Amino acid sequence: MQFIDLVAQYAALKSKIDLKIGEVLESSVFILGSEVSSFEKEISEYVGRGYCAGCGNGTDALSLALTALGIGPGDAVFVPAFTFFATAETVSKCGAQPVFVDIDIDTFNMSASSLSEKIEYVLKDGRFSPKAVIAVDLFGLPADYINIGHIAGKYGLKIIEDGAQGFGGTIEGKRACSFGDISTTSFFPAKPLGCYGDGGAVFTDDPEIDSLLKSLRFHGKGSDKYDNIRIGFNSRLDNIQAGILRIKLEAFADYELCNRHKIASAYDSALKGLCKTPCIPENSSSSYAQYTLTLSDSAERDGLKEFLKSNGIPSMVYYPRCMHELRVYADYPLSVDGLSNAERAAKTVLSIPMHPYLSMEQIDEVSGAVREFFVGRQK
Repeated sequence: MQFIDLVAQYAALKSKIDLKIGEVLESSVFILGSEVSSFEKEISEYVGRGYCAGCGNGTDALSLALTALGIGPGDAVFVPAFTFFATAETVSKCGAQPVFVDIDIDTFNMSASSLSEKIEYVLKDGRFSPKAVIAVDLFGLPADYINIGHIAGKYGLKIIEDGAQGFGGTIEGKRACSFGDISTTSFFPAKPLGCYGDGGAVFTDDPEIDSLLKSLRFHGKGSDKYDNIRIGFNSRLDNIQAGILRIKLEAFADYELCNRHKIASAYDSALKGLCKTPCIPENSSSSYAQYTLTLSDSAERDGLKEFLKSNGIPSMVYYPRCMHELRVYADYPLSVDGLSNAERAAKTVLSIPMHPYLSMEQIDEVSGAVREFFVGRQK
């Protein structure tokens, strides 16, 4: 059994993907190109944004967004303490100060109340100027943009949506990657919409920001690639990857997202009463980039992981350390108080197999093993 079965997906889409790759090879246009332009238009329409700039990966997408918003030294950018390193890494790389915010223990996303507390703390501390919030759509569920938006508006902060995992999720029918001033996503192969290598995208409704992003991704080009008008990046989406993503986006919209919801519902029913399953607010939907269980403590989490492994079932811990606990931030200059929910999540979460090609037999196998583990503990 695969944790994320890209082989099964390729088998389902093989004829279309192979044809598209052949078309790109015959065109011999490999960097940007017509497939990229078409994909940018199609994905913008899907998420409900005016513009999209494809780029090299999801990390570059965040760096491009921060640069486009003028974030730099002396600025404070508020990020969740419980997520992948890239969210804070890009803030540090542009010279700004990441400020770690606690999460909501039920959704794993940024806590609006903790955000308010951290903004007030930074203002009182006085060393950094609050400038932006990067809210992460963890495990497929969009962050609480309604309340985060109110807080950002109160303090005059820009919002960047890190939709690397959230693609396909919604709040009140509004799709992930359509929130904030700028939104980003990743097409890393394991994401809900993934390519066959690295890829990413930045979305906005502002034509001037879009123009700036498309200059920044191409060495800061002006009227042509030899008219460099600013310091930029080398971060362009490959034509082959865009062609593959066009095929995958069609499948995602047609049936893959629906399959993810059906599989999550089957897990919900089978695991009810055994442990805490994903909590999805009534006004939201998740794309279930991960189906994540919460156990009572680290011993129970680690025990279940080992038990599943002994039964040939893969599982993953996302994430075993909070951001503020990483060695790279050992000399972090701000307080890390008030991050207890993030710290608890790092000790108790476990993600089980989730992808749109899981069969009912596989779902039953995983659910049965989880149930067997808990029954065994009760004896």
